Amino acid sequence: MASPVDTSVKHYRSDMPSAPVLNGVVGSKIAQLEACLCTGYGLKAVTSLVVAGGLATLTFAGGASAAWSEAVILVAGASNAALNGEQKVLSANTTTVTFATAEPDGTDSGTVTFKIAPAGWEKVYSKTNVAVFRSRHPEATKMFLRVDDTNAQFVRVVGYETMSDVDTGAGAFPTAAQQAGGGYWAKSDTTSATPVAWILASDGQFFYDSTAPGSHRGMTYQACHMRGFGDLIAKNPAGDAYRCILNFSAITSASSMFDGQLDGGSELRTAIARGFTGLGTAVVSRRFPYVGSTGNANSGQSDNTLGAFPSPIDGSLLLSEQYVSDAGAPRGDLPGLRYCPQTGAWASFKMFDTLLQGGRKFITSTPSITSSNSASTVPNTGASFIDITGPWRV
Repeated sequence: MASPVDTSVKHYRSDMPSAPVLNGVVGSKIAQLEACLCTGYGLKAVTSLVVAGGLATLTFAGGASAAWSEAVILVAGASNAALNGEQKVLSANTTTVTFATAEPDGTDSGTVTFKIAPAGWEKVYSKTNVAVFRSRHPEATKMFLRVDDTNAQFVRVVGYETMSDVDTGAGAFPTAAQQAGGGYWAKSDTTSATPVAWILASDGQFFYDSTAPGSHRGMTYQACHMRGFGDLIAKNPAGDAYRCILNFSAITSASSMFDGQLDGGSELRTAIARGFTGLGTAVVSRRFPYVGSTGNANSGQSDNTLGAFPSPIDGSLLLSEQYVSDAGAPRGDLPGLRYCPQTGAWASFKMFDTLLQGGRKFITSTPSITSSNSASTVPNTGASFIDITGPWRV
């Protein structure tokens, strides 16, 4: 790869310049997913590209770019082809973006552009306000996610093993018997063009979608619903051809779609394409932390397994990886997401805050057990953490 550092994990957030707008308007979710997963966004023309001492500096005009520290950009048009492709941002301001490179010092003579890099998915089928997405990663199961964005406040989602057009698929997960019409993902808890806050992160095989549907009122209302789609890290050393999952809500009110989310709740809201034998149809299961409560607890909020944050012993924040269960045992791990089995984390970590731990940087999502139209507080809001350094599968 062109970059000397890993670029497999890409993250996107609503407060990035030029980020797609998610709101209570029909079609806004598909537009957001397409921009982040498939096309990228925020194209900028570069006035100079200079390499000095292992640091490449892109200079541009016209105000802030979409780039952000730790974001992955896609560079094109450099005469030195090794400078093109995906690059991880070290720093960014209103006139420059920098990234690490192993290329020799010099000024590039190409007509250079850059934009926020897409996560490596494709939109394979579509019609008005309905779209089907699939991973292009060579190691992915390449199963399909159908997104129906015909409602202003939420989308309906179904996974499929195969599809032949936007409305025709086989091997649905969840099945119609498990969740008629598909699961729910919240957009906004009001029908309004006012933007809401969100985070999306992907390693090309899985993506997390964390949305705060009440944040159009302001960031005091940052209760997030964490959902996701894609391939687990299989526990079976022989492989798992049906490891693709879809996490969803079964609640019809956008303000309360926090049931069984990926960073809290014990409801059966994670559909796996098939059971571990590979036979039959979809199974609906739960996610659990390896360390923490198996009950209806949220990360960094209502789980006191390891006490309160900060630890009274050493001041630490304690995190756990998570898994999805099948037949009472771990079927596969959730890539890149960390759960906190302590209470009170929201007092120190709000949505978009970053955490450095174990040589990796994490971005904070804020799960809640209350309606998104209730102001976030320490008792009702917690914190979970998405790895934005990567790789997720090591």
